[in-house]
Amino acid sequence: QVQLVESGGGLVQPGGSLRLACASSRDIFSIYRMGWYRQAPGKQRELVADIRSGDRTNYADSVNGRFTISRDTAKNTVYLQMNSLQPDDTAVYYCNALYGAMNYWGKGTRVTVSS
Repeated sequence: QVQLVESGGGLVQPGGSLRLACASSRDIFSIYRMGWYRQAPGKQRELVADIRSGDRTNYADSVNGRFTISRDTAKNTVYLQMNSLQPDDTAVYYCNALYGAMNYWGKGTRVTVSS
């Protein structure tokens, strides 16, 4: 099993930045893939970014160039650095881990981009 706890959400003005963190109960070096998803009101959950073994990364077109996913294996934590935030980025952001063919989810952290 993997427990995931997100943090770092909040209210930010357009153009601002936030860094989300996802702390894992399991050694993330052993987790094949970790990612960030988001779900805006009235919309389906969508992939934002993921990172795999060898630090291979993948981004949604809508965030490419603005968001950066990274991981710190010493802290068992995955980060999502979000820059140039826009109102369309407003959503609950969820951490996801694919381990042993099972998907695990955190409870989410809310990001609101508004002036």
